[in-house]
Amino acid sequence: MVSTPDPLLRQIGTRIREARRLKGWSQEELADRAGVDRSYMSGIERGVRNLSVLKLARVARALRAPVQTLFGAEGPTRH
Repeated sequence: MVSTPDPLLRQIGTRIREARRLKGWSQEELADRAGVDRSYMSGIERGVRNLSVLKLARVARALRAPVQTLFGAEGPTRH
């Protein structure tokens, strides 16, 4: 049985993907910068991984973005 991704996890994953693409990075590059496996990063971006707060913080730090931008209404910013 395939479960439907949680809407919040999909939103966070979409924002991470948008921020990564704005920087021109591949999933592999972001995963390396955040210290996670590329396949794990793929799951995050698709909203199928329920990442921990610590992993979320590592991804946000790698993107040089405040964690709250991954939740909030404002989109990712270029740095």
